[in-house]
Amino acid sequence: MKDFFHAIMCAFKEVLKSSTMKIAMVSGVAVTLVWAIVGFLLWDKIIEFTRSLLSALPFSMLQSDGAWMLSTFLWLQLVIITFAVIFTVIGNMAIDKVNKKNYAIFSISIGLLSAAAWSVVWFLKGDYIYNQSLKLIALLPFETVETGISYLIGFYLIYIAIIVSLIFVTSLFSSKVLSFVAQRYFPEATMYETTKAKTLGLTLRDTLFFLVASILSFPVLFIPVLNFAILVGLWIWLMKDTLAHDTASFVFGDRVKEELKEHKFALWGISFIGSLFNFIPLFNVFGPYFTELSMFFYLKEKRDNI
Repeated sequence: MKDFFHAIMCAFKEVLKSSTMKIAMVSGVAVTLVWAIVGFLLWDKIIEFTRSLLSALPFSMLQSDGAWMLSTFLWLQLVIITFAVIFTVIGNMAIDKVNKKNYAIFSISIGLLSAAAWSVVWFLKGDYIYNQSLKLIALLPFETVETGISYLIGFYLIYIAIIVSLIFVTSLFSSKVLSFVAQRYFPEATMYETTKAKTLGLTLRDTLFFLVASILSFPVLFIPVLNFAILVGLWIWLMKDTLAHDTASFVFGDRVKEELKEHKFALWGISFIGSLFNFIPLFNVFGPYFTELSMFFYLKEKRDNI
């Protein structure tokens, strides 16, 4: 357990370094821009698809799901607004006092604290907020509710595509990123080159499985709590299965399967923590890199203790 938390802390520190942040931000902006263009070009077809799915649902279920989505959307907006207000007020005052290296930590801390504060509010008053959202939606005509939820699901699909693409990109360039980090922390340690063709094949396989599983579980999206569990479960599985294999290959070479089986519980735990980044836009770009780096530090520590 000590190695687990040590790996988590090391990964946090590494993600906040300017060099790693640049990699995460550049890849995040590139992937988001690509999917924003795709969404813009295919938006009408996306909405047509989501409306065709919603038309088969009873109005009561649509109301319930709409209230849940509205509540989640409200939480997200409050987190972003709170972050922007605090950062504008305090950030400008601290810019001359905080070291450049620590300014990134300072900024991310504000975002995480904003999310944590509103999460506490939702935990304590979630039922009340949901019921008020349900009353609001009940006043709207069916077509208005259907259209509004269609748009929300459309944005949701694009956001999922961004997350999956970020994991894919992280996996694709895992060898370069891990080599850079290993050289900085463990210049004397022996690491293994990963086969790009094999890595790409496994990543494509996992991505395809995730997409198929997401499509099959789409009806569950309209069942509160269960939709959250399925969504997070798929994120965790994708990151664990993809990034753990890349990292274990880099650290252990040919002993990948044995080591993945030996440390599977810790890798699942790391993937769970990494998946939480996906709930906050902007911070989601750090999720795959944090997960991969945590796995690297953990597996490296375990290899040294053998």
